[in-house]
Amino acid sequence: MWGEFKKFAMRGNVVDMAVGIIIGAAFTSIVKSLVADVIMPPIGLVLGNVDFTSLFLVLKEGAPAGPYLSLAAATKAGAVVISYGVFINNIISFLIVAWCVFFLVRGMNRMKSKEEEAPAEPTTKECPYCLSQVPIKAVKCAFCTSELPA
Repeated sequence: MWGEFKKFAMRGNVVDMAVGIIIGAAFTSIVKSLVADVIMPPIGLVLGNVDFTSLFLVLKEGAPAGPYLSLAAATKAGAVVISYGVFINNIISFLIVAWCVFFLVRGMNRMKSKEEEAPAEPTTKECPYCLSQVPIKAVKCAFCTSELPA
């Protein structure tokens, strides 16, 4: 059983997938930081000093009753809230990740198509006398023994 599991785990697809997940997790933290620390502050500034992570709607007040100055204060009081500001940040994070993955896949597809387009060097040529296929470097046809043009 251990040998079978080891064989499964060491297959190329499983290792590639694990590497992809690890890189994806690291990339996700970078994108979250990009959205929270770089993109959203200027957008919030343009919209009148709005911090999107602090945008929330109270559905049911907790104890003590609101108004709550922050999402953390509402959550601590036990209020039921809709954190639509955090949701907006997550949507922007998703769009950035999807955009980056799109360009990554697009680039890989272009590289693949360039590899496929490159014609292979011919390895044989046709004898003009008997029309048989002979190696490209041949000087005499193996089938009819004619001298082949260079």
